[in-house]
Amino acid sequence: MLTGMLRGRTTVGLRFTVLYTVVFLVSGAALAVLINLFGGDMTSVGPAGGPPPDPGWEQARSRQLLVGTLVALAVMAAVSVLVGKVVAGRVLRPLRTITAATRRITAENLHERLAVTGPADEVKQLADTVDDLLERLETSFAAQRGFVANASHELRTPLATMRASLDVAAAKPEAHPHTVALADRVRTELDRVDHLLDGLLTLARAGVPTDTAPVSLAALATDALDARATDITAKRLSVHKDLHPSPTHGNPTLLARLVDNVVDNAVRHNVDDGWIKITAGASLIVETGGPVLAPADVTRLGRPFQRLANRTGSDTGSGLGLSIVAAIATAHHGSLSITARPEGGLRVTVHFGPTA
Repeated sequence: MLTGMLRGRTTVGLRFTVLYTVVFLVSGAALAVLINLFGGDMTSVGPAGGPPPDPGWEQARSRQLLVGTLVALAVMAAVSVLVGKVVAGRVLRPLRTITAATRRITAENLHERLAVTGPADEVKQLADTVDDLLERLETSFAAQRGFVANASHELRTPLATMRASLDVAAAKPEAHPHTVALADRVRTELDRVDHLLDGLLTLARAGVPTDTAPVSLAALATDALDARATDITAKRLSVHKDLHPSPTHGNPTLLARLVDNVVDNAVRHNVDDGWIKITAGASLIVETGGPVLAPADVTRLGRPFQRLANRTGSDTGSGLGLSIVAAIATAHHGSLSITARPEGGLRVTVHFGPTA
């Protein structure tokens, strides 16, 4: 029975139960052996210290002692399993408390601590170590987010100044046509930098969402397509939609950014006269045509600043679009899957967990 238990879901509690059971059984078996050894000498003596009344009396007494010992050992085996389970549960109860408290702590509430009280034993040392780790993580997260936010804010001021200077230079009546063309090109690059800063801020702030509500991915996909109607027409893309009004619980702003990025990725990196297929419901699936992509290279697209050289439109964008999608999906207990279609093109799937 114990072997079958160990072949299943092995836990520390189960191992403790087995250990305590084995210890009880070994102790009981040793006690039974001693009883039979010393009890064998007593069976040669009859009642009141006299000789046994007949020769079979000694054998009957030995059998009775053996049967009683085996019954007691069987009862002890059953009791030892129950006692071992109870004792193991009490021993591991503080660890279960620590595990449950640690699981409740996320990137958004790193300020919480286990704060285990009691004697300075191994369990409290473990809890204190976890608290120290949480404190270091909180400091690191705060420093990272603060740096990104401050850097983005500081960079926006000179960018705004540069954009204003370009507008003034290009608006002058005596401005040379080359100056106007150069101003337009620089303004385009400034817009890309602005987009990059927005992406960095989104990545830095994509923790566990707190302001959540039912959101329709189908409606967000429709809005994203309408916002890019001009680009879709310019590339002569055919759009196939399979939309289901199944609400997903999450942060409306972040989910809108997620869908917008996925749709933008499908339009921006599509070929002329290509196609887009969007399936939205409880999950979001966006497929596009195009050249055949290497599966090993496609897996890099979910990381920041990753582009594929042979992909259409790889020279545009900030390289953060799908990495932002991955961060938002993770914040909503979901996942991002990017696969290369064997016929060419890409398939992007965003699946949300049960709590999203």
